Amino acid sequence: MPEPRFRRRKEDRPQEITAAALHAFAEKGYAATRVEEVAKRAGVSKGLLYLYFKTKEELFKAVIRSFVVPKIDELTAVVDSNEMTSEEFLRGPLLDFARTLPGSPVSILVRLMIAEGPKHPDLLQFYWDNVISRGLGALGKVVERGVENGEFRPSVVDEFPHLFVMPVVFSVIFRLLFEKQSPDTDKLIEAQVDLLLGHMKGEIA
Repeated sequence: MPEPRFRRRKEDRPQEITAAALHAFAEKGYAATRVEEVAKRAGVSKGLLYLYFKTKEELFKAVIRSFVVPKIDELTAVVDSNEMTSEEFLRGPLLDFARTLPGSPVSILVRLMIAEGPKHPDLLQFYWDNVISRGLGALGKVVERGVENGEFRPSVVDEFPHLFVMPVVFSVIFRLLFEKQSPDTDKLIEAQVDLLLGHMKGEIA
């Protein structure tokens, strides 16, 4: 039997609130979501929610920190500590990471950034600083390492590690617009990695 909310540990509350906020943002979008609705979903008062998150913008940033930043932390940690070749990393941890994204909470936040980000530049900048730039930096480091150790030739991918991310973004958008016609995203992402590696190794012009 679930433990009554008033008996739950205080330290669990922020996580419960951000989980409720994610669902609210997914259903109604950022602009249309009211803090009162999030508090109700989380089973707390509006006043208590404001003790943890002073504004809706802070709450949204907390959702990003809770559901997206840990994935980026994990990816960058593997980049910095592993002894794999660059190709082994791209075919292993990166591919595993990318496959999980289209159906995860990350896809919800990407969708919200696309739909509402231009109206909220502070949130876009926060997402860039804490997610996109860090992820691209990690990928760039892997590609650079591969060129330095002779695995890869210098190529356009050195400048645009974004190319590894494109099939994930495409999959999120395609699922949003054409869910029934969406391709197998795992195969799509793997095909892109194969093509890029073939180009970087000089096997494909």
